[in-house]
Amino acid sequence: MTDGDDIEVQQQTQGEALILTPIGEIDLSRAPALRTHLGAALKTGPRRLVIDLKQVPYMDSSGVATFVEAMQLARRADSELILCGLQDRVRSVFEIARLDMVFKILTDTEEALAT
Repeated sequence: MTDGDDIEVQQQTQGEALILTPIGEIDLSRAPALRTHLGAALKTGPRRLVIDLKQVPYMDSSGVATFVEAMQLARRADSELILCGLQDRVRSVFEIARLDMVFKILTDTEEALAT
């Protein structure tokens, strides 16, 4: 269980990919904890970082900013960042900001691992 400012993030490795699955809403209070998880994951040097958002029902602009920052860190680390499993409400946040053209967004982890 997490407190109000933390976020649970499940992690698993498959081949050269590191898969992170945040659980719960990503908002102003939880974005800093997620940022810490993403930064630590990228420091391990995965060729591909897959973020599975299937268990994230809501995300505000601070969550989006966290992923923009993670994408920049991934590029510097020569790692590919892939988002997948976006629920409709979360996908619309990326589409409204036109970030669906910037991020690689796929259906699920299977598709992300196959690319």
